Amino acid sequence: DPDVYIGAFGSVDPWKGVMAIREAERCIKDLGMMGLKFHPGMQSFYPNDRRFYPLWETISSMGVPIQLHTGTTGLGASMPGGAGIRLDHTRPIPYIDDLAADFPDLTIIACHPSWPFQEEMLAVLEHKGNVYNELSGWMPKYFPKSLAREVNGRLQDKFMFGSDYPALSPQRWLDEFEERYKPEVVEKVFYKNAIRILDLDSKV
Repeated sequence: DPDVYIGAFGSVDPWKGVMAIREAERCIKDLGMMGLKFHPGMQSFYPNDRRFYPLWETISSMGVPIQLHTGTTGLGASMPGGAGIRLDHTRPIPYIDDLAADFPDLTIIACHPSWPFQEEMLAVLEHKGNVYNELSGWMPKYFPKSLAREVNGRLQDKFMFGSDYPALSPQRWLDEFEERYKPEVVEKVFYKNAIRILDLDSKV
């Protein structure tokens, strides 16, 4: 329904090398997707591993953003060994920071509040102009204090709403956020920042 949904993100297995590059190109050029999404924890890779740089070069050349999951995950939680998922793969520093530095034309959207690496994420957001953060996966009342302060303050142009539906109720999330943040910040996080970060004016 193009009147409701403005686009979709594809995903490829970065370990597939040339096949991943070709599929990324197909997602954008043939299927009309607006970006690519990756989960370093589930896909067991470090974003700054130079084996994957040809993939990032291709995506950057197409002018579309990537999403990278950060912080802890409910996937594998409480299972023996966490189902083999290594949280170190989801750290903002050095992995996202390196990637942002090496690909300054690539828009990088970090998914979720990055607990327990929240301070690293905030540092990267402040330092790297091409890195942004969507806030899905956590109810606003549970945001770490440092994150809440920056969302409502100097980094308010860096954040976007993310639903994490059906795990979280979108209406409850919206209500909690509106109760805690300035009206101009609410407008940015719910709407204006996404328009700018995703370049939606050119797509709708």
